[in-house]
Amino acid sequence: MECDKCGDEAVMHAAYSGLHLCDDHFCATVEKRARRRVREDNLLPDDATPENPETWVIGLSGGKDSVALTYILHETFAKDPRVELVALSIHEGIDGYRDKSLDACEQLTADLDIRHEVVSYEEEFGVQMDDVVEDDPENMSACAYCGVFRRDVLSRYAEQLDADKLLTGHNLDDEAETALMNFLEGDITKMSRQFDASLGPFDGSDSTQTRTEPEAFIPRAKPLRDVPEKEVALYVHLRDLPSHMRECPHSDESFRGEIQELLYELEDRHPGTRHSIMAGYERLAALAASATDDSDGMVECQECGQPTTGDRCRACSLLDALEAV
Repeated sequence: MECDKCGDEAVMHAAYSGLHLCDDHFCATVEKRARRRVREDNLLPDDATPENPETWVIGLSGGKDSVALTYILHETFAKDPRVELVALSIHEGIDGYRDKSLDACEQLTADLDIRHEVVSYEEEFGVQMDDVVEDDPENMSACAYCGVFRRDVLSRYAEQLDADKLLTGHNLDDEAETALMNFLEGDITKMSRQFDASLGPFDGSDSTQTRTEPEAFIPRAKPLRDVPEKEVALYVHLRDLPSHMRECPHSDESFRGEIQELLYELEDRHPGTRHSIMAGYERLAALAASATDDSDGMVECQECGQPTTGDRCRACSLLDALEAV
């Protein structure tokens, strides 16, 4: 099959658009979508200057998504003095898994000459995920524990690194899955918070509604959220970027897994389903955000000082449960 742009041999066919693309034009489309999201969401405000640059902390796991995001942002802003990139990696304490992905992180950041910080659950919480999974005091999935701890570490270190924004490599599949989960659970509050925390455009964009940035958190952004997961994987392969493709051995989120399978089937039968879900969900989330005010619900955790809606944050509660085992 020939590339629709130049006639060279195509390496992929996007069923949702009908396009056949060669490696060069495919990579260019991935980069174009990420840069368009940066521009449309106004991640780089007008008041950013070489004297007062934006600091963007990238959550770099070594997997395909965060590796692709780090590379694209570097290629886009390496010569722009208004942006400083810092990669932040987390070692959860998973034997035979995270060490290899950290090798990919170190190779990538060295190749790109990007500052790279590494923190661990062991250093921060005195726990390792392998032990957490074995003890499981709350009878939860491994991902539920890990998600709480990861969000806590990312938020705290982004703040310590004086980040203006925290960027993560969530792709289209990730976001469509989350959208369906929130909708099926009827969780309007989560929709509202997600819009203000990571989906909504920043002030200065051309959008009719922009996010209300919570003062308690470093705002997040997801520049790859328009790119399907398989396309991110192909991009990393074609660009020959160092990455660790192995799935986490503790990955067992049953509900998300069911939603993932459902999306695969729907996308196969009806190409473009993921894009449609996100287009509608972002509008719903914006409406939820405009009708919801959670600003008065955030207080400081009595134990660690992090923002929470109760007396103690979820991370501290889980750590107490682990200590009691």
